[in-house]
Amino acid sequence: MIKKFGITLGGLQQKILNLVLIFILLIIGLFVSVSMYLSKDLSKIVEKSAKEQKQSMSQVSTETMSATLSVTMKQSVGMQAYMANSIFSEARSNVTSMKEYAEYIFAHPDEYSEKKVDYPQASNDGIPSAQLQHESAVDPETDRYLPLASNMSEIMLSMYKNSNVLNSSFIATADGSIIFVDDRAGAYFDESGNVEKFFEVRERPWYKGAAEKGGIYFTGIELDAFTDIPGLVCAAPVYADGELVAVVGADIFLTSISDYVKDSTKNGGFTCIVNENGELIFSPLTEGTFKAVTSAQTEDLRNGENKDLGGFVTKALSEPTELETVNVDGKDYYLCGAPMESVNWTVITGVEKAISDQPTTAMIAAYDSINAEAQADYNAGAEHSQKTILIWTAILLILASVGALTVAGRIVKPIEHMTKRMADLSGSDLEFKMEDSYKTNDEIEVLAQSFATLSKRTVMYISQITKITAEKERIGAELELATRIQADMLPNIFPAFPERPEFDIYATMTPAKEVGGDFYDFFLIDDDHLGMVMADVSGKGVPAALFMMMSKILVNNYAMMGGSPAKVLEQVNTQICCNNDEEMFVTVWFGVLDINTGKVTAANAGHEYPIIRKADGSFELLKDKHGFVIGGMEGMRYKDYEFTLEKGGSLFLYTDGVAEATNGKNELFGTDRMLEALNKAPDAPPKELLSNMKQSVDEFVGDAPQFDDLTMLSVKLI
Repeated sequence: MIKKFGITLGGLQQKILNLVLIFILLIIGLFVSVSMYLSKDLSKIVEKSAKEQKQSMSQVSTETMSATLSVTMKQSVGMQAYMANSIFSEARSNVTSMKEYAEYIFAHPDEYSEKKVDYPQASNDGIPSAQLQHESAVDPETDRYLPLASNMSEIMLSMYKNSNVLNSSFIATADGSIIFVDDRAGAYFDESGNVEKFFEVRERPWYKGAAEKGGIYFTGIELDAFTDIPGLVCAAPVYADGELVAVVGADIFLTSISDYVKDSTKNGGFTCIVNENGELIFSPLTEGTFKAVTSAQTEDLRNGENKDLGGFVTKALSEPTELETVNVDGKDYYLCGAPMESVNWTVITGVEKAISDQPTTAMIAAYDSINAEAQADYNAGAEHSQKTILIWTAILLILASVGALTVAGRIVKPIEHMTKRMADLSGSDLEFKMEDSYKTNDEIEVLAQSFATLSKRTVMYISQITKITAEKERIGAELELATRIQADMLPNIFPAFPERPEFDIYATMTPAKEVGGDFYDFFLIDDDHLGMVMADVSGKGVPAALFMMMSKILVNNYAMMGGSPAKVLEQVNTQICCNNDEEMFVTVWFGVLDINTGKVTAANAGHEYPIIRKADGSFELLKDKHGFVIGGMEGMRYKDYEFTLEKGGSLFLYTDGVAEATNGKNELFGTDRMLEALNKAPDAPPKELLSNMKQSVDEFVGDAPQFDDLTMLSVKLI
């Protein structure tokens, strides 16, 4: 189009000029009226369509971003809680092993002699070493329990050297002496260079707490007595003949968790940790409700003025939460939490809603800008066209009578078609495309091109959002495939040995996540011997599933090569420790049943007690001796033990997910309820026995989420 003398040649003005000379006044008036009416109608339709498109874009974008953020934050906070919880779980596991070893020493005093343990030596600073201290009123020479307790030095040194979590390990006697292992010998000397021999052992919170609780006990955060570094202590009492003879434990410094929390703001959000009392103990923020303060200034967030935040913290302390929006200090935050079960704390991760909504806001702003430009172009063209029509109508009133009707048809037709197409835009059909009827080489073509550009960009935004959703579905499909592969690795065809009427066996595994870390196995070593395995890998999800497959294959291969159960476990432990950079471990119960005699030879690597039933009797726990977990330490030795399974008797094996199933009140299912469920129908076949147990667990747990894998196996001699 070319503009000369104020007239657009080849455009709408020229067309009106050429045709008005032919049409009559009444037709011109009709044309003008119809054009103005359709123009206003088109403006309303365009405005309505733009509003609907904007609402659709905003809704789809917000829902997609919220769903993506929910999955990302839940996975992130779950992983953070798992990583933090693993620190305390490792401490619990080590202290449990120390307690069992110490109780064995005190139960077999004739097997041990006193080991020499000196006071802290300055030359040992920076070197892991065993050291002695005692209360000021105690003479270690008269300590009744110190000679036997000294035999704990080597295992405490081994645990300390092989752990990235423990800052010290110790055993404190009931007479007031303590043997401890760390590499900070220099911290036990005063400014004059004199060693500090005295330490009020029985006044420490960890000693009192473990003695009162009678089991594993975690202290609150407290300063180390010699370094003033904040940390906490995991402790457990040691008994001999029902008498408290010592307390074992380990120190955990929390500087690594504090540094991790401080670094959490680098990604735009933040991570904080709340203790069991609802008090904020770690946070990277320096102002507001989530500001990190000293212990004397901390408040219980559950009882504060912000009831919504209090309710969220209460929920996060007991279970993993969904993504929730909570207003804090006048700002909306997306919050997600997951509990740390070992110490009853919780990890909370949050991001300000305004920050997460920025992509949607930016997209809507871009849309508004494009729409405003298109509307401005249309309004300018329409205003210019109206002025031109009015001027030429006044001058050529009489000459226009003949051609007005024809002109109206040529001008109005593309506008009507465009109006109809805009009105039809809805649902998934949101793209306005250029058609030959719009190519009029004037302002109508410019307007149509603006609509087409705007529509194309809208469809592009929706396509991008659709790709994000498809990726999420792909990940879900891969996890489902992993679940099927894992299930196929376990014996799952029953009856397993239809040609062997002497016994009946059945097993099940229900993972807590898509894939699990528990596994069972059973196989005929020869015609007379049946191998049975029940195991539980540390951790959950895909890493645990990979470790589980490796462990299962090793146990099976070594068992088929012959040798006692203890020898098989020693060989598997040696193989796993060779390539265990991730420091994962697995508890294993492995037994071999002589099908003809019913004699069972078994070994236990840190697994749950088996449960047996004699013929015409009831189920009872068999409290066997536990060895150390597989993969926990090189060179471990395991012991075989034997028991007899009578004709008509049964054996029940399980993982801790059964005994530790938790209901909404945070109560454990426990071994008493397990025995009660088994004894409802003690003579039932294995399949029915496992079904009864699963039903009892489900009824107890109710709607509470499943936190651990449920794996069971039962065999009955017929």
